[in-house]
Amino acid sequence: MKIAIGADHGGFYLKETIASFLKQLGHEVIDVGTDNDAPVDYPDYARAVSREVLDNGAERGILICGSGVGACVAANKIPGIRAAMCHDSFSARQGIEDDNVNVLCLGARIIGPELAKDVVRIWLASSFSGAERHVRRLAKVNEIEKEYMNNESGVKTHEQ
Repeated sequence: MKIAIGADHGGFYLKETIASFLKQLGHEVIDVGTDNDAPVDYPDYARAVSREVLDNGAERGILICGSGVGACVAANKIPGIRAAMCHDSFSARQGIEDDNVNVLCLGARIIGPELAKDVVRIWLASSFSGAERHVRRLAKVNEIEKEYMNNESGVKTHEQ
């Protein structure tokens, strides 16, 4: 599987560990950075990983920051991305089977490297169930995304 991975400074060391682990499992890894632990901004890496998933053929993406929260919030702003922060095996499996998550977010200050490897392994081994109820719910999520992309909701954006 082709997997994009990126992290800010808070997730750099865990990113290196997970990228190496993915290669050991035989996956093709697209590392979009960061390349060291100097302070950088997580939205830049959320955008880069998402671009690989949406435009450049990565089947899934992994984002890592200190808590996992910021990277997840930023990734979910990008239409077509379904990011989830998972620090346990149930969430990782369910996120794919029920919600067809395409970007996994991890918090390097929350999860240790061995548990992170287990979560990644389970997430990658899972597949979308295609169950009618999950397809229906994802269609509703897509409707929400389209509504707000077109600003048909009448909700004012920050720029307005």
